Amino acid sequence: MSQPVPTPVGKYRWVICSLLLFSTTINYMDRQVISYLKEFFCTPAAQGGFGWSNTDFAHVTAAFTAFYAGMTIFAGIAIDKIGTKLGLALALIIWSIFGMANAFVGRLAIMHMIVRSIFGVGEAANFPASIKTVAEWFPKRERALATGIFNSGTNLGAMVAAIYVPWCLYHYGYQLGWKMAYITTGAVGLLWLFFWFRFYDTPAKQSRLSKAEYEYIHADDEGGPANLATGRVPWLQLLGYRQTWAFFFGKFMTDGVWWFYLFWLPDYLHKQFGMTKQEVMIPTFIVYGVAIFGSIYGGTIPMTLMKKGFDAYRARMTAMLILAVCPLVVISTQYFGDVARFGNMASWLAVGVICIGAAAHQAWSANLFTTVSDMFPKKAVGSVTGIGAAAGGLGGVIVQLVAGWLTDSFPVHAYMIMFVVCGLSYLVAWSLMKAFVPRHRVITDL
Repeated sequence: MSQPVPTPVGKYRWVICSLLLFSTTINYMDRQVISYLKEFFCTPAAQGGFGWSNTDFAHVTAAFTAFYAGMTIFAGIAIDKIGTKLGLALALIIWSIFGMANAFVGRLAIMHMIVRSIFGVGEAANFPASIKTVAEWFPKRERALATGIFNSGTNLGAMVAAIYVPWCLYHYGYQLGWKMAYITTGAVGLLWLFFWFRFYDTPAKQSRLSKAEYEYIHADDEGGPANLATGRVPWLQLLGYRQTWAFFFGKFMTDGVWWFYLFWLPDYLHKQFGMTKQEVMIPTFIVYGVAIFGSIYGGTIPMTLMKKGFDAYRARMTAMLILAVCPLVVISTQYFGDVARFGNMASWLAVGVICIGAAAHQAWSANLFTTVSDMFPKKAVGSVTGIGAAAGGLGGVIVQLVAGWLTDSFPVHAYMIMFVVCGLSYLVAWSLMKAFVPRHRVITDL
């Protein structure tokens, strides 16, 4: 049974959540730029493009994803050691600078791979820092909601990119537009630093936080001093826990689906329905907009279950099982996207199905992240999140390479195969997580 907690007094924790929302929005806006440049990059050089193949594009996005994945482990360790305030600020400086640097590397795919890889090093810290911040600033019953709110920044960032990057190409022309897209989106992140340093600190050091709200935040901490302790836990030690592997496989099996939506959805709409760069703006904007509601609503499901007497972990896993079933509808994308069968409605039916999958993913992701703070003491949250994010990045690398190979080798059936994989991934992930942690046990020996 869940334990009662005091009535919340004060709302400063939601100011912190807002800061995380904007950092995540900037993170995904910068990340998403390249997906709307793919058609230009893959246009033959004789026609003014870069002359890349689908595989070249996949190599660039996979290189970013690989470095992002590899660095999340070290980012999580660094965040646990130096804290979220300095760690997230340094990360944003790195990804903003190298996001802008992408505009100055010319047309060679290898140069884009190098710069995009360093860009990924900076982006790797956003989620370990954000999840650790939520663990520090929110009681367990509110963590999925807080995570869902800041995680909706992944959609807001993608929505901004969906509108802004095609506009850049149209307004400045392709030769200058792709550069301006990188420069302007990268520069936005540096403005966020002012607000971060002005308004953020840990609860124990935050003068704007009332005593009553501080006590509410820590009311349901388990493990006593072990949970509140600071310091670093070696990540090799964390690999000895089944709970770490449950989170690892939960991320590995499902993060790649979101990477696929981010980097390949515009290409799918172009190839399946012949949409231009400007025409893909509205459908992609709608997909990511709907996903925001999934992210936030997904965070409320465990709260509802906990009010009915479920403990935090049971509520989380029950919610995730429900959400794992929803993406199965994505398997029908190519059926509804058949223009011969549904005519002009086909594109909107396909987009509608993808909306359900994207919303379910974001709801799943919000709950998956909070399983870490349900099971691990706060001093280990950044490191465990980093391990899981690395696993998710590894899954993303595989998805990028497979998508590139399929679209070059089997263009007719490539997206059908990918949507089947996307639909089934969540049930497989949930089953693996349940196999590793059949019953909830809080870790108190770290």
